[in-house]
This record gives sequence, structure tokens and C-alpha cells, in this order.
Amino acid sequence: MAEQLNPEKVQAFAQHVIGYLGGAAVASMVYLGDRLGLYRALDGAGAMNSAELAARTNLNERWVREWLYAQASAGLVEYVGEGKFQLRPEQAVVLANESHPAFVAGGFTQVLSLLETSKRLPDAFRTGHGLTYDDLGEEHAIGMERFLSPWLRANLVPVVLESLVGVTGKLRAGAKVADIGCGAGRAAIVMAEAFPASEIHGYDNSQVAIELAKRNKEEAGVPNVEFHLVSAQGLPTTPSFDFITAFDCLHDMTDPVAAMTAVRRALKPDGTWLIGEMNGRPTFEENLTQHPLAPIMYSFSVLCCMSSGLSQAGGAGLGTLGLPEPRLRAMLQEAAFSRIKVHDHGHPLNTFYEVRI
Repeated sequence: MAEQLNPEKVQAFAQHVIGYLGGAAVASMVYLGDRLGLYRALDGAGAMNSAELAARTNLNERWVREWLYAQASAGLVEYVGEGKFQLRPEQAVVLANESHPAFVAGGFTQVLSLLETSKRLPDAFRTGHGLTYDDLGEEHAIGMERFLSPWLRANLVPVVLESLVGVTGKLRAGAKVADIGCGAGRAAIVMAEAFPASEIHGYDNSQVAIELAKRNKEEAGVPNVEFHLVSAQGLPTTPSFDFITAFDCLHDMTDPVAAMTAVRRALKPDGTWLIGEMNGRPTFEENLTQHPLAPIMYSFSVLCCMSSGLSQAGGAGLGTLGLPEPRLRAMLQEAAFSRIKVHDHGHPLNTFYEVRI
């Protein structure tokens, strides 16, 4: 006999599922608020009505009014009564102030590209073959850069690099540095700006990312950084680098062990490798019960990270949470690294590893 349905449980579960549909809709509104400058216009302006915000942004009042209703209903802006809305300081640093390490609105640039990508994934489910980062397009690369860069810009030099034994002294004196999986180049540019005597090289096999990185270099006006359309396996095969970095990229690679082996060859005997990786738990069961962002992380994995890792035949396909500390340690030891120190710098997503031969 079939189990009798509990109407209250059905209703509760339906509301739970609808909440995710609502999340997609609200995410689209955040994308529009960021793209149209609505958050920036609200930042520091005090209470405004829709007509005032529309005038400030040169947009149509009726559309701005409905956007404000959606934002206030979602708790993203504050309704203060009498048709007026404001962005509180705590909301502004997350949604409007791109220089603050808590800024995340830039990541919503990826929303449309990720939804568009989902239309191409049925074939991946059937064939097992994923999409490269270039397949995801420029908006995805820009969104990833804008999502990850604020924290790194604020913390890479004064917090993360300062915690590494002997690294900043070498960088001040003049060191040769490689940033593998450099993406749009923000970390490499930050290091180049902070350490003008050092020579910084960014490596990535994404043409879209490297084009963005070169554009960002020109805007920053830093002469001591160069970007190369080459994967980590294309690093020099002799010990050439004093310092190598890899931020949020190893889990995306089709062959992370080969990349680690290439780093091992290219790193000087007294060199340091800094790895920033997702702070996933060792097992799915632990992520399920302990990781507050597990639904987002596993979904991003299907949409981009695991997909990238399966974009070549035989790819590792680790996924967003697929490189927790025990697995990373084992792979590093396989690549002949013996000294690994873990750092927790309060990053919302990453654990940092100080690695030496």
C-alpha cells in the first residue's frame, strides 16, 4: 500500500523548493542593481523615493519603483516609510562598495552566464564531457574576478603574504613569481604593485581570462607583470621561481597532479608555493551537515568547477569541494612536496597552504 501523503509536509516542501526559484529571481535583481548602478546611487544618499533614485541613475521611475519593492521585500534595502528606501552601511559594503572586502554583488555578474550554461549541460550529463572556462564566456570570468578580488585586494599582501616565512623579504628585494590559474590577474597585479622590484608572471589556459588580465594590467599601469596563455604544465622545467601562487584553481583543473608536478619542477629549492583552496570537509556527509554553503558550492561545481575539471578526456573532475585538506596533502606528497603548513585567515571560502619542497 502506498504511503499516505502528509499534506502539511507536502506544502512545507513545496515552499522550500519555491524558495530556490525565488532565490534565482532575487539574484537577477541583484545583477540589475549592480549593473545599473542602483546600489551605488543609494550608497550614502540617505532615504530616497523611486523618483529621486530614477533621476539620479537616469532610469525610468516605474521600473525603479518595482525594483525597490523587490529589494525591500528580500531584505536587501530598507524601507523607511512614506515611499522612501535606503541602503544601510552594512548593506552598502556588500552591495555597493567594491573596494570593501565584504563586497559580493560583483559575483552576480555570473548569474546570466550560469543560467545560460545550464541549457548546455544536458549533453554533459549524457556524455560526461564538461565545459571549459572559455565556454562559459566573458561575463562569467568578470563575475568570478569581481567576486574573488575584493578580499584578496584587502588581505593578500598585509595578511596572507606576511604570514609566510621569509616571502615578503624576498619580494621586496626582487623575486621571480608565478601565479598559476591567474584568471583576470588581480592577485598578480596586487603583488606587482606592492613589490615593484619583483617580476610577476600570470599563467592561465583561458583566453578570455588572459585577455581580461592584460586589460587590467594596462588599467593598473604596472610594468613588472606579464600574462601568458599557458597552463600550469607550461611552467619552465627548471627551478626558476622564488614564489608561486595558486588561488581557487587546482580543483578546477583536469590534471591537478600534473600541475603540482610542474610547480615542483619550476620552484627553486628554497622557494614557497602558496595555495588558496576551498575549505571543504573531507566527506560529503560532513559537507552536508557542517558546511553552510554546501548547496551553492555543489551547484557551482556542476555549473563550472567540476565541468571544467571534466572538459578533457580523463579529467579529474574534482569539483568545487573536491580538494579538502587530506586529499590536497596526499596529492602534494605525490608531487614530492614534503612541508605543508595550513593557515586560516578568516576567508569565507578558502583555506591557505604554505608549501615547500
